[in-house]
Amino acid sequence: MLVVVGAIVVTASIVGGYILAKGNLSVLFQPPEVIIIFGAALGALIISSPMHVLTGVVKGSIKVITGGGGYSKQDYIEALLLLNELFTKIRKEGLISIEQDVEEPHSSTIFSKYPKFMKNHHAMSLLTDTLRTVMTTTVSPYELESMLDNELETLHETEFGPVKNLHNIADSLPGLGIVAAVLGVVITMHKMNEPPDVIGHSVAAALVGTFLGVLMCYGFVGPLARRLEANVNNEKEYLQVIKSALVSFVSGAAPQIAVEFARRSIPPHLRPTFHELEEQIRALRSGR
Repeated sequence: MLVVVGAIVVTASIVGGYILAKGNLSVLFQPPEVIIIFGAALGALIISSPMHVLTGVVKGSIKVITGGGGYSKQDYIEALLLLNELFTKIRKEGLISIEQDVEEPHSSTIFSKYPKFMKNHHAMSLLTDTLRTVMTTTVSPYELESMLDNELETLHETEFGPVKNLHNIADSLPGLGIVAAVLGVVITMHKMNEPPDVIGHSVAAALVGTFLGVLMCYGFVGPLARRLEANVNNEKEYLQVIKSALVSFVSGAAPQIAVEFARRSIPPHLRPTFHELEEQIRALRSGR
């Protein structure tokens, strides 16, 4: 929602200021310039992006525009509650007790309480694959932490691909605006025998290309890329919380201590207090 509000503010400020200066809006309407700039930008994005990166740019941009991609305090609380349930069951009944939950999480009575977590493919894979590893091998806490660090770093690099390409396209827009402007000047040179008002309109149309390139770079596409980057970093922070809980528990910490490790890994503006989490755990237990 804030992305849409920001775009409206940018557009209203520029158009409003232009109108106050008695500018003619019809001059800004230049479809050829739009086709040159955005067509070339799209082509450059296609050239520079493998299919999975191109798909990531599209999906990530849609998610940003629609307000998705972030995490709330409740999302973190849900993850902590799930971890607490799993760890408590393991501590009481042994690792074998969660084998069915891990192998078929969609039919698990534990996982089914946390539908939003289950929709998070990366979080589900990280949690279930790690628990499978712990159940079937004798991996040490040090090895497990190193393994998870490698997995998260690889995932982050993969998710960062669309961000890099979108940043590159944003940086190229002013140059593509100049290309459109130069083509406009070339067209103007063929009109030198025309009346001054025709030449003036043609020059103005050429300058619109530069205007659009700079505006889209710094007013829209650049900020969109930075917001997408923030979403990718938020995803890494969320997975780091799960990782810290798993490593702590495998190291021998009690369930409540492992969950506390995870809670303190949450960014401060989203971190539930100790008492908030305790109340949620008590409410969950009383509802059983």
